Amino acid sequence: MATAQAKPRQAGKAPRRRFFNLTGGPDMPFFVLLMIILVIGLATLYSASHVYAFTYNNGDSYFYIRKQLLWAAMGLAGMLAVSMVDYHVLHRFAWPIWLGSLVLLVVAYLMPSQSGIHRWIRIPGLGQFQPSELAKFALVLLFAHLVSLNHKRMKKFTVGFLPLSVILAITCGLVIIEPHLSGTMLIGSLGFVMMYVGGVSVWWLLAVLGVGIGGVFVMTMVLGYEQDRIAVWLHPLESFANQITFADGISGRDHAWQTVQSLFAIGSGGLLGQGPGNSRQKHLFLPEPQNDFIFSVFCEEMGFVGAVILLLLFGLLVWRGFQIAMKAPDKFGCMLAIGLTVQIGLQVAINVAVVSNLLPNTGISLPFFSYGGTSLLMLMLQMGVVLSISRQSRMEKA
Repeated sequence: MATAQAKPRQAGKAPRRRFFNLTGGPDMPFFVLLMIILVIGLATLYSASHVYAFTYNNGDSYFYIRKQLLWAAMGLAGMLAVSMVDYHVLHRFAWPIWLGSLVLLVVAYLMPSQSGIHRWIRIPGLGQFQPSELAKFALVLLFAHLVSLNHKRMKKFTVGFLPLSVILAITCGLVIIEPHLSGTMLIGSLGFVMMYVGGVSVWWLLAVLGVGIGGVFVMTMVLGYEQDRIAVWLHPLESFANQITFADGISGRDHAWQTVQSLFAIGSGGLLGQGPGNSRQKHLFLPEPQNDFIFSVFCEEMGFVGAVILLLLFGLLVWRGFQIAMKAPDKFGCMLAIGLTVQIGLQVAINVAVVSNLLPNTGISLPFFSYGGTSLLMLMLQMGVVLSISRQSRMEKA
């Protein structure tokens, strides 16, 4: 009697898997590094925010840290739950999540502006949601999905370069009109890396890079808002002392204030810092120190040595994420882990470059440090995906 043979999987379709996967433990080095960074981030957030919170929230010094702790707890629970889900089920959600992120980006643009910016959707009772945070994950997931289905044909123009570049262009286009230059830089760089790792021809990628740089340049010339930021970047101290009004009606001193105060904070830290909790710039000199410029406060309190140690921790987290990716059992897991890990590395690099004035002040958060509930929740859920991949990776989980 002939035995029944398994029906071969049809090309271009992802295999179906069980929803949960509890075989194999998650990667403990990655988890421990993540927890260390998160704890340091929460402690730094309280130190950086309590003066600002006391002043602007009716004497409530715990306003920001209390909310962030709640989001961190939700994120931790969500991360552990996601780590027990077989990451292969994400195949079926790749297109819906990306399309949903585009809809939310359009909704955010239609929302009332905040200082001329359309980046947030206000949710009653929950605060503000930033769709670009979801768009980062959506792009990584969709690229990983498409590359895994077509990885043997990625060199072809119509299979590799064309669809991925169109997806990337649409996503970046909706982010830059907010306007959100740093978000566009991050998403564009992330997409570029994933296209390269996915096997798209290098020559086509160089063309994308050229078009991307040209597009950012053109948009910068069109948006006076970004021209002002570049002027401040090139001449921060001169702009700080300059009373000329820029195109958006704000004086050079006001535009340069945050950058100059950030440089004061970093410089004041010296080698070993002023000590935990002893930052002076957070006393209403550095505007909203709990957000994009929290690394400046950390440098002032912990000094050069502390900053180097923190960057080493982030570097180790990224390195371990790459190890998980390289040992993943399939192309989908490899691409997902690389994309989510590269996002952390790029975001840290851009944030540090901004607060030290190596890049224009464009507003980008420091992962696991900056205040922002939806951002922290999204990051933790994404790290849960990496831990899910690590359950099936061929590596020591020591």
